[in-house]
Amino acid sequence: MKKDYLSVVYDESRTPRTSYPGRLSAYLMGRFGLKAGDRLLEIGCGRGDFLAAFHEAGLACAGVDLEAASRESLKEFDVKVCDLSRDALPFPDESFDVVYHKSLIEHLADPDHLMKETWRVLKKGGKTIVLTPDWVSQMRNFYEDITHRRPYDVTALRDTLAMSGFDGIVVERFAQLPALWRSRPLNLAAGLLRLFLNVHAARYLTEKTHAKFFRWSVELMVLGYGEK
Repeated sequence: MKKDYLSVVYDESRTPRTSYPGRLSAYLMGRFGLKAGDRLLEIGCGRGDFLAAFHEAGLACAGVDLEAASRESLKEFDVKVCDLSRDALPFPDESFDVVYHKSLIEHLADPDHLMKETWRVLKKGGKTIVLTPDWVSQMRNFYEDITHRRPYDVTALRDTLAMSGFDGIVVERFAQLPALWRSRPLNLAAGLLRLFLNVHAARYLTEKTHAKFFRWSVELMVLGYGEK
């Protein structure tokens, strides 16, 4: 029987639910000045881990996803089905304070339509937050996901935001381990690891030692932020 993307990639035996969405959403809210009551749209909301986390933090959340299964499983949120490679977002102009997506933009061959629609639905002064796999650290495993189309590094994501009209741009390589977000000594140690380990070696060490520090010090994302 044919299975959809969510049931394969986000099967809970393969990608179990964790506290990470709550911790990342809290970090992003604090860093970029998101506040309770802001209206947030998550593009590519999947099974809703981040929608639930932002909602718990007091944001008014809506989502879109390519898979109808996402809408069916997230009936407590305003989730709509949309193919961002060609469809307009099913929301009026200037509807949201924040547009957020993680691990989405790399699935699109061309980001122009996504960025135009992001701009359209953001209010004046609204914010976009983008997370995508870092090509520099993940080039050897990037195409493990057969739906990946286009990789990004820091320069590519910064240029994408700038060419789309955003100001106040911040783009950086970003570790997905919360302990690294505020600890300079741990960040220095992680930087040293990246000199000697690739993603596959870091994953192997994490599997053998159960120490998440190895994998998530090496397997990085690119974090991008911009203001309309």
